Amino acid sequence: MSDHPAHQDSPDARPAGTPAQHADDADAQAFRELLRGLRVWDVALPSFDPATAPTEPLPLFRQWLREAAEAGVPEPHTMTLATADAAGTPSVRTLMLHDADERGWHFASHRGSRKGRELAVRPRAALGFYWPAVGRQVRVSGPVTVAGPEESAADLHHRSTGALAAALVGRQSEVLGSVEELARASEAAWERARREPAAPVPSWTLYVLRPEEVEFFQGDAQRRHVRLNYRYENGRWAQELLWP
Repeated sequence: MSDHPAHQDSPDARPAGTPAQHADDADAQAFRELLRGLRVWDVALPSFDPATAPTEPLPLFRQWLREAAEAGVPEPHTMTLATADAAGTPSVRTLMLHDADERGWHFASHRGSRKGRELAVRPRAALGFYWPAVGRQVRVSGPVTVAGPEESAADLHHRSTGALAAALVGRQSEVLGSVEELARASEAAWERARREPAAPVPSWTLYVLRPEEVEFFQGDAQRRHVRLNYRYENGRWAQELLWP
């Protein structure tokens, strides 16, 4: 059997130094220069004296989220949620905080979604909040519990019509055949959500992360960042400063 020459359009077949390779190199260099040229905290940042922090993290978190909203941070209640599957493979996504109270930090999803499946086998998670206008981050980690069906339903039906419509579409994280299929399902869900504002969504589940560790990070333009970490141990909160 004779060998066939490689197709000339194949990237592996390009000889070094071709115009296409030079263009790729130029794009890569331009991207690196873009990253290096982006400004970080090119605004006046608030100060934070950890000596004035409360003995528990919840009041400080509520204060920082409120101040982020007042500073014009869009959607300051969005957060990053990290979970892991049975093998320990992590996954991360952005979603909305629904509440933060003495029980913990609340969020919701379908039980059959990727996050729901992972929390079923590994009921621990981490949350991350970032508010660039004030140079602040908050990290929260701990075990996650599932609220009951009544509380989960109440969480959903206290939200917007759009939130209910999205929940009614369901099938989160499943493979989608086409955008047309999604459009049809979404249109039907919107119609039902408007017609039945209390329509049940049995898979909708409210989760509560009970914090064991909460870190508050205040950025500083001279990189003297303040990091205050709360750890829950022996029935009380302990505080410690961390090197930036």
